[in-house]
Amino acid sequence: MRTATPAPLPMETIRFSDILAAERIKITTLPATWIALVIALCANTVLGVVAATDVVRIAGQDGPIPIARLGTLMLAPVYVFIAIAVFAAGSEHRGGQLRVSLAAVPDRDRLFAAKLTVSAALSLIATIPAVLPGYALRHAAAVRAGELRAGHAVAGFVALLTVYLLLGLIGHGFAVIAKTVITPLAVLFITPVLVSPLFRSTLPHVVKFLPHEAALSLLGMPADPAIALHPVAGLLVLAAWAALSASIAWKIFVHRDS
Repeated sequence: MRTATPAPLPMETIRFSDILAAERIKITTLPATWIALVIALCANTVLGVVAATDVVRIAGQDGPIPIARLGTLMLAPVYVFIAIAVFAAGSEHRGGQLRVSLAAVPDRDRLFAAKLTVSAALSLIATIPAVLPGYALRHAAAVRAGELRAGHAVAGFVALLTVYLLLGLIGHGFAVIAKTVITPLAVLFITPVLVSPLFRSTLPHVVKFLPHEAALSLLGMPADPAIALHPVAGLLVLAAWAALSASIAWKIFVHRDS
């Protein structure tokens, strides 16, 4: 006697909210998510304390420089933090895990939209605890002394959250394109440390439009006046990088074999 095989559930029974919930569970249960969050929190807090107390200065051509003026150093924790978005996007390419997701949600457009939405939302939420303690420690004394207006401090915090979110979106798209987590993290970290300093004097009009330099311009902390953009221009450039990375990743995800 043959038993009838149950037909697969129609796509209509899989709600978009179900896909969002599955992605949320996946990201929040990844060890890399919590490791990146804790490391970024600790690094930002330490940098905030050191910058506020001004106990450490770096030797420069014009004398010792407070670390608070070293934009690349102060922004360094973001390259640990973006591992949240990178692992969310790239971890499923190991061991054929993506095939399981596609078997459950064959509509690749819906699946990618859910992945990108949850990655962006959770990255934005996680940015607050990762950044706020260090930022508050760094600027609280200046606000109390009247050296920094509270409104300016809030605007600076929002700008920092924006930088973390947009760099995370760039990392997310890059991880989908590369189908790995190692390459995006390595490239995004090495570019501001090695590539930008190497070409800063010879190709300043190119370097200023790289994601890291655009982020520093948005924060009002350019590494060099020659590569500085207006903060609004820095925001637009960084947003353009994020949109480009996400759109290319979306197209590749939809059309590439799993």
